[in-house]
Formats: sequence, structure tokens, C-alpha cells
Amino acid sequence: MAQQQPAPSGPAQEARAPARRFRPGRRTGVALLVLAAALGAAYLLFAQPLEVGVAAPRHGVPVEVYGLGSVEARVVAVIGFEVPGTIRELHADQGDRVAAGALLATLDTRQQAARVALAEAGVTQARAALEEAGSGLGRAEVVLAQAQRTSARRQELARGRIVSEQLAEEALTAVETAAAERLQATSRVHVAQANLEQAAATLARERTLLDQHSLTAPFAAVVVTRHRERGAPARAADPVFDLVDPDTVWVRAYVDEALSGRLRVGQPASIRLRSLPGQAFQGEVARIGIENDRVGEERRVEIACRDCPADFHLGEQAEAVVTTARLDQALLVPHAAFEESDARGGVLWTVEEGRLRRRRVAFGHRTLDGQVEIPAGALPPGARVVAERPRGLREGRKAIAKPSEGGAR
Repeated sequence: MAQQQPAPSGPAQEARAPARRFRPGRRTGVALLVLAAALGAAYLLFAQPLEVGVAAPRHGVPVEVYGLGSVEARVVAVIGFEVPGTIRELHADQGDRVAAGALLATLDTRQQAARVALAEAGVTQARAALEEAGSGLGRAEVVLAQAQRTSARRQELARGRIVSEQLAEEALTAVETAAAERLQATSRVHVAQANLEQAAATLARERTLLDQHSLTAPFAAVVVTRHRERGAPARAADPVFDLVDPDTVWVRAYVDEALSGRLRVGQPASIRLRSLPGQAFQGEVARIGIENDRVGEERRVEIACRDCPADFHLGEQAEAVVTTARLDQALLVPHAAFEESDARGGVLWTVEEGRLRRRRVAFGHRTLDGQVEIPAGALPPGARVVAERPRGLREGRKAIAKPSEGGAR
């Protein structure tokens, strides 16, 4: 077992005692050295000029608005028969292109064809009755004319007392009777004429109903959907085909309200389809909606495509970029260059006469890559905008401007 050594005593203990004494002068010296180093670093940091990247004007800058939407058509028709029946023939299917007036489908026409034949017989019968009534009118007119001549002779003979007054009166009565018969014959002609017109109207109606057993294309179209098959019953107005006019296919895109104020009909646009992401198609704004999406806060824009594929697919997702303006020369800075900002403007740093200044400016145009235009006249002459904010920015500090990585283009 180790023996515990006794603590040293005497002169040796007294020699080590001064090493544990507090010496304030030494700590004060260290603190002064640290403070001097900090002041030196601060001097080097803030007194030396700060090198900053500044924005340079760019030329031919497109101002664009992005919209996401889908392929749609302006002219869409859901068509069906106007009368009920059983589908007998179908002449078109999905994807077919049909001409205006082309026969698409027919119903069973046997019953309606019989009604047309019956109506045609009614017209024939009514025409014969009219001819008979006309003949009766002709006979009545002949009888009346003969009675008038007989009465005239007898009236003349009665004045010469060659015949009796009674015979003259009988002749007048015969004229009146013949006139009444002619009036009745005329009425029978009018009735027969009305019956013929009614029969003709009935025939026209039945023929119209027969025509409605055939379904034709109202315009040159592409068949999108066929809802019925041969032998299926169809009620009046039941959809049989969905048609679209291929010349009216466009992209319906939705644009942020905050960016839609500069949209105009006729502005050029670039379109990308989900199925062909590597291709860009050209178009132009055809219509701007007058009612916004209240929930999504977006504006609807229809864009006509000039060179999109002929084989379109309604509902396919599409992206559209509309060029609303093109700036001949613009000073653009990234949004990150602003220390603070709101919807109208923000605060950024500038280099003016070799020193840093903070300036509040209004926003101009915005680009799709996050750049913000500084409007002309928003800054003092000669001011350069700091596009990249390094550490050490301080009001009044000397600065050396250098082109930023996104320099003039």
C-alpha cells in the first residue's frame, strides 16, 4: 500500500505561493489587445471600399406573362335527334372528320314514312275536292249567266206586254236562285282550298319529322364522342355525338390577376403541350375573359394556336407564355436585391459618387425569371444599382462597382 507523502512545508511552499496571486494588469492588457484587433478589423471592414456587383442595362428585354391551362375548343356542339326512335344506322365514330351536312346517323323511319304517305294521300284527296268544287262553281256561274239573260229578255217583253208580268217575276227569281247557288259554290271552293292547304301543311310537317330521323353535321367538325350504338333507343334531345370545330381549337390559360393588367388581344404567345414538352408552338391572344376566378384570383385567356398539331386532344394540359411588351433598354435587378418590398416598390442599395446609398424605388415591369425593372428617372443621374448584396453594406461607405454576374445582354 502506497504511503501518502506529506505536504511540503517551509521554503518550498513559500516559493510556489506567488504564482496563484491575482494580477489585474495582465488581463487588462489582453483585453486592450482584443479591442485593438476588433477596432482594426472594423476599420478594415468599413473604412476600406466595398466591392459590389451592379446591374447593367439590358437590351431587347421581353416582358412575359405565364399561364397554365388546357386545350379546349370555342365551338363545341352536343347533338342528338329531335324526335324519339331507334337508331338504325351510324355513319361516324370518334376521331372522324365530317363535312358540314354529312349524314351521321338515322332512326328507324318505317312508321314516319307511313305517316308521310298518308299525308300525301290527304293532299291528293284535298286537291281533287278542290277541283270538284271549282267545277261546281263553273256550273253555277253558267246557270247564273243564263238566268240573267233569260230575265233580261222577259223584262223587255213584259214592258212590251208580250209576256205576262208573272213570267218576268219568275225570271228574276231564277236569277236570284242562281246567284245564291254560285255563292254556295264559291264557299265550297274556299273550303276545299283551305282543306288543301291544311293537307299540304300536314304533309310538310310529316316530311319534316321524317327528315328529323336523320342526324347531320351542323358544321365541318371532328367527332369527339359517340354516345349511342346501333339498335339503341334514343329519346328526343339525347346526346348522340359530341362535335368540335377544329378551326376553333385553342388553349384556355389562367393568368395571375396581378400580372394580367397588360394583356391585350393579338399579343404573341408561345405554347407548350404536355404531350410534346420539347416543342414550342406559336399563337396569339384571341380573347380575354371579363370575369375572373374569384377563388384562384386568376384571369382566363384564350390563345389561338397557329401551328399546333392537327391531332388535338381536348383537356390536355398546356403552358402559355404571352409577350406583353418588349423593352428596347431596361435596367433589371433580381428581386433578391431589395432589402424590403411591397406590391408597389422596394428599398435597394445604390452606388452614388463612390458611396453606398439606400433608395426606395417603384417597380416597373417584371420578367418571368424574377427580374424587376427600375423605371427610368427613378434614380439620380449616375447612380448604379447594387444587384448582389454582400455583407458590410452601410450608408455612406465607399464602394467599388463591378459588373454583376447577370450583366448587360
